[in-house]
Amino acid sequence: MPDNISRRELIRKFRTFGFEGPFSGGKHQFMVKGQRKIRIPNPHGNRGIHASLVHEILRQAGISPQEWDQE
Repeated sequence: MPDNISRRELIRKFRTFGFEGPFSGGKHQFMVKGQRKIRIPNPHGNRGIHASLVHEILRQAGISPQEWDQE
């Protein structure tokens, strides 16, 4: 997994795992797959989203880092 990932790339990859969205909600947008709902971080400028935050989102989504890297 790269150090940082763009928000656009994060959303694209979650769509490959069957998530729909992002949808508006409160302070953050979210994506859904069945009963599972994950929050999508707000844009972080040119820095992208840090790998530690992506790892936490993957944990909540039930996706292993190995699965993520294969897509």
